[in-house]
Amino acid sequence: MSRVAIATDSNSGITQKEAEKLGIKVLPMPFIINEETYYEDINLSQDKFYEMLEDDAEISTTQPSPESVMNLWDDLLKDYDEIVYIPMSSGLSGSCSTAYMLSQEEEYDGKVFVVDNQRISVTQKQSVLDSLAMAKEGKSGEEIRQILLDTKMDSSIYIMVDTLKYLKKGGRVTPAAAALGTLLKLKPVLQIKGEKLDAFAKARSVANAKKIMIEAAKKDAEELYGGMDNTWIAIAHTDNFAEAENFKQEILEAFPGYDGNVIITDSLSLSVSCHIGPGAIAVAVTQKL
Repeated sequence: MSRVAIATDSNSGITQKEAEKLGIKVLPMPFIINEETYYEDINLSQDKFYEMLEDDAEISTTQPSPESVMNLWDDLLKDYDEIVYIPMSSGLSGSCSTAYMLSQEEEYDGKVFVVDNQRISVTQKQSVLDSLAMAKEGKSGEEIRQILLDTKMDSSIYIMVDTLKYLKKGGRVTPAAAALGTLLKLKPVLQIKGEKLDAFAKARSVANAKKIMIEAAKKDAEELYGGMDNTWIAIAHTDNFAEAENFKQEILEAFPGYDGNVIITDSLSLSVSCHIGPGAIAVAVTQKL
C-alpha cells in the first residue's frame, strides 16, 4: 500500500503550527506589500496584514514560485510514495494551473496528484481533512483526487462584507455604487461556489445579512446535501473573531441538534481578505464525503 502525503497552501487557512499537528505540509502564499514580498504565516501574521491593509498599503497576491512547489514535493517524496496537493481554486489564482503543469514532469508523473476542486479557505481546509481521512483508509492518491473532483461543487461559502471600500478598490463595485451603498449602510453578501466570488444579496443590516446567510446555508444543506446530518458547517471571518463566535451561536440556534464542537471557526484566507477588507463574517456548508 502506497504512503500518501497531503499538502496544500496557506489559502486553506491552515497555519504552519496546525499543519505540524495534522501531519501535512502547507505552502505559504506570497504577498507583495508596498513592493516587499511577505509569506503568509511566515513573516506575515494576521495582525500585521490587517494593520497594513487598514493603513492603505498597496497589497497584491502572487503565486508561489515553481521552485518552492517542487522543493515541497521533493521533500515529501523522500518519505512518501504519493502526494495529493490541494491548492486554492484555479478560478481565483493561476497557482493551481502551474502546479498541475509541474506535476506532469517525469519525476512527478504518477506520484503527485494536483486537485483543482475549486475551493478556498474553510472549504479547502475541509478537503484537506477529508483527504487525510481517505489516506488513512488506504486510498491511493489518484482515488483521493478523483473523489475530490467528483464532489467539488458540493460546497458553498456565504460572506457578509462589512465595508465597500475594498470591493471598490479592487474594481468589483463602481465608486458611485460604493458611495450609495455606504450611504444606505448596505452589507453585501457574497458567495464563493466553484471558481467564482459573486454577489449573492444586499442586506440593510448585519442582522439581515446573517439571516440571509443562514437561510442560504439551510437551503443548501436540505436541498443539495441531504440534510444537516450529511453537512459540515464552518464559520469564517476577517479580523472579526468576536462577531464570528456570536454568529456561531445563531447558527446553532438555526440548526438545533447540530454538534457545535465540530464547527470550524477560522480566519478567511488573506487572499480573500485583501479583496473584502476586515469585519467580514461567513458561513460555509460542505457535503460530507
